[in-house]
Amino acid sequence: MTDLTERTVPVVTTGDPPPPRFRVPAPVRSIARHAALSLLALVMLYPVIWMVVSSLRPDAEIFRSPGIVLDSLRVANYGTGWNALTSPFGHYLVNSAIVVLGCIIGNLVSCSMAAYAFARLEFTGRRLFFALMLGTIMLPIHVIIVPQYIMFSQLGWVNTFLPLIVPKLLATDAFFVFLMVQFIRGLPRDLDEAARIDGAGHPRIFLRVILPLMLPALATTTIFTFIWTWNDFFSQLIYLTDPEMYTVPVALRSFVDSTVATSWGAMFAMSVVSLLPIFLAFLVGQRYLIKGIATTGIK
Repeated sequence: MTDLTERTVPVVTTGDPPPPRFRVPAPVRSIARHAALSLLALVMLYPVIWMVVSSLRPDAEIFRSPGIVLDSLRVANYGTGWNALTSPFGHYLVNSAIVVLGCIIGNLVSCSMAAYAFARLEFTGRRLFFALMLGTIMLPIHVIIVPQYIMFSQLGWVNTFLPLIVPKLLATDAFFVFLMVQFIRGLPRDLDEAARIDGAGHPRIFLRVILPLMLPALATTTIFTFIWTWNDFFSQLIYLTDPEMYTVPVALRSFVDSTVATSWGAMFAMSVVSLLPIFLAFLVGQRYLIKGIATTGIK
């Protein structure tokens, strides 16, 4: 008998092995990735950079040389733009600040209370009302602006800040209600039960337990409300007709006049001034904004 251990297994060859794949070194990939992101950021920021550069140019050179290299410096555009309208531009900044502050307070108070009701209270028709609330997100403002204007006109609120602030006190921004509902649903109900054992009712649970834990969602609501309200032009143009009541977007529109020559340098200068609060708000609240969106999205 032949020993089985002496048998040899035939080796099947399929040809030469494939050559090793070429791999780009990690440092090269990192440099290429950062270069591509920097180029993309430059493309996105180019309009803002051009606006800043144009605010320092004479009017005759703004559209003659569309580049971002300054041939001559004209800082006087900022002084001219500040005093170009019927009131100093600081007056319109204050008007916008009043509207923004009222809208922020209204959204924080009303949307947080509505979100707590949808997330924690049990009442008849809760899911139906929540679905209807979400459905209002799909309604563009142009659909409801006419009946709203008629109602506010009958109340005598046209040419005041009330039509811009009062609706925020009624939780009309469904996006923020949904944002806070998702955040509250991610909080453990054991906290509510522990507070209820100690004799706390819903108002105390909301104020002492839920609200302090909602800081990321509240910060996100504050930043978005600030940016959207500060940049809002359509609603403010509809309700504010007196130049003394103008906010920043409507005041910037006043620089463009079809009957006289437009002072483009002054307008761009005040546009830069109007963008500074938005940049500061984003830089200050960036950490809370990212945390609020991330934690809400995974709930």
